[in-house]
Amino acid sequence: MIKLVVFDLDFTLWNAGGLWCDCTCPPYERKNGYVYDAEQRKIMLYPDVINILSYLKNKNIKIAIASRTEEPEWAKEILDLFDIRHLFDYEEIFPDRKTTHLKNISQKSGIRYEEMIFFDDEERNIEDVEKLGVKSILLKNGISIDIVQENI
Repeated sequence: MIKLVVFDLDFTLWNAGGLWCDCTCPPYERKNGYVYDAEQRKIMLYPDVINILSYLKNKNIKIAIASRTEEPEWAKEILDLFDIRHLFDYEEIFPDRKTTHLKNISQKSGIRYEEMIFFDDEERNIEDVEKLGVKSILLKNGISIDIVQENI
């Protein structure tokens, strides 16, 4: 039984104008439901993200972020501007392997790897995390509610 869902950020929960968020340019501002960087690049959540987070909360499933960004504060600011950061029970946002992120999340949550699922857009991360025993799903075009519901 899945007790915790872990999401990557870039190209999993959002698209930062075709870039990773650490390649964007702060300061950021929110307008019309999007976040824009200083060069007016649009950062957008994938359409189902809010519904997915609500769905997981309603099922009492814990939610975590695992992001290897080189600019953790930028990622946190974007999460805050989208007003979703408070929905995550655990966040591991720093430059390191996803296995380090997942180990930290497991230690903090007390949830075993076999009770987690991980969503990411990079095959190398999926392969690394699968070795821990975490069910891992490779995304091609961001997260969707259908993908979440099919896998938990």
